[in-house]
Amino acid sequence: MGTYLNPGNALFKRSRNSNIYVDKSGLISYTNEVLGDEEGFICVSRPRRFGKSMAANMLAAYYSRGCESDELFSGLKISQDASYKTNLNKFNVIQVEITKLYDRTKPVSELIRTLEERIINEIEIEYPHISFMYKDLPSVLTEIWNQTGQPFVFIIDEWDCIFRAKASADEQTIYLDYLRDLLKNQPYVALAYMTGILPIKKYGEHSALNMFNEYSMTDAEPIQEYTGFTEDEVRALCERFGKSFETIKLWYDGYTVNNLSIYNPRSVVTAMRKSKPGNFWTATETYEALSIYIEADIDDVGTSIEHMLAGEEVPMDPELFNNDLNDYKTCDDVLNILVHLGYLTYDIDAGCVRIPNYEIRQQFVKTLKKSSKPAYIELIKQSSKLLEATLAGDAETVASVIESVHQHLASIQLYNSEETLANTIAYAYMAAEGTYTFTREMPAGKGFADIAMFPIAKRNLAPIIIELKADRTAETAINQIHNKQYFNCLHGYKGEVILVGIAYDTGTKKHTCEIERITL
Repeated sequence: MGTYLNPGNALFKRSRNSNIYVDKSGLISYTNEVLGDEEGFICVSRPRRFGKSMAANMLAAYYSRGCESDELFSGLKISQDASYKTNLNKFNVIQVEITKLYDRTKPVSELIRTLEERIINEIEIEYPHISFMYKDLPSVLTEIWNQTGQPFVFIIDEWDCIFRAKASADEQTIYLDYLRDLLKNQPYVALAYMTGILPIKKYGEHSALNMFNEYSMTDAEPIQEYTGFTEDEVRALCERFGKSFETIKLWYDGYTVNNLSIYNPRSVVTAMRKSKPGNFWTATETYEALSIYIEADIDDVGTSIEHMLAGEEVPMDPELFNNDLNDYKTCDDVLNILVHLGYLTYDIDAGCVRIPNYEIRQQFVKTLKKSSKPAYIELIKQSSKLLEATLAGDAETVASVIESVHQHLASIQLYNSEETLANTIAYAYMAAEGTYTFTREMPAGKGFADIAMFPIAKRNLAPIIIELKADRTAETAINQIHNKQYFNCLHGYKGEVILVGIAYDTGTKKHTCEIERITL
């Protein structure tokens, strides 16, 4: 057992023995299907902390001849597969995490030299009876194949860090050419599994790695269920740890990968261990990761973000993206980057992107609050004014701010849509993010409250229930809250509740508001 050659199963054992472990071993069924054929070149791209390394360690533990892993996989889904015993611990595995190596061995030429030297040293220890005429890695692996017939499984984690680290174009070409020479059309390759954040097909015009099949946040079929946690998996965790599934869904659901609902694994696992949900994934990212793209405001990116913050979807074409975090010239480029970084999700049928969940929405709002752009500064100022007016019972100011935001956001065609008004409300109350959570169409009493706002922490703030009406009166909206007992959604809450009725006239575009306080 070595560091790179047949590294063993210690890392997967750590995951397997964790208090929270979700069985994703079904992925091995798929990799077993493509072993040794042209489909056996797999590149999986996902955001940070979405389980890429865990999957890589799982594959190494399963295939590696350097360990015995039957006990680890016993009882997991893969153990019921017909291919399980056939391939368990039967292959030479070469596993490399490029990020760790690149951080210590820049430039790329030094990384390649170090990588080859270390792997070949371990191979010579493993195969002392073979004399190698040439000391480059492809030649060494070819000689092993020729003499033993033993193929290799390659697992390359964070393969794209070279590009994310802004290596020069020449260094990128050297790196791609090296991977091509190592992997492409080589008889010793049984499987090549690479992970990264970005897809690989469009780094300039270079097509050195065109043998790889890509599985990304825009298209991961048929392995989309391994992109993150599925709804059934999250529901089971909520039952086990006594958490509200509805709350976890609000905070962390929303990623859609080939029409499958996917949850952020990092956030869900952390939420199971905490007393209340929070910004667990975004806390692992730097502010600049999102800010740099919002502040650039290329090709009207700001307008797209505004509409998504209002709950809308925005068209995006993933085919036009050149897969580069540092080269973005259009709105499509920026939106694609935000999808692959995990800040947006892509609906493959609609061809649109949106903000996936409450956790990510909060990060957008925090970024805008720190923005130096005048338009965002004014937006936050007006939103703060709206929240203050609501809490103070100032219905006239609430109506005025909502009317202004509605006119700013809505197109002529959609202006009279009640959905547009609901989006306007969510957008206008942006300053409340981090203080309140928003729920649209909240099941309550004898129907569904249009919008319910719940304080996140005990700050002596009252819950807020909002009802919207078109061509009716704000008083009618307040009466509906009472008649249908929407405040029952507060589930045993005792204290003050703020009821807000908002109405607008589709002819005059005039908005009105009534605010009432009740005590439960």
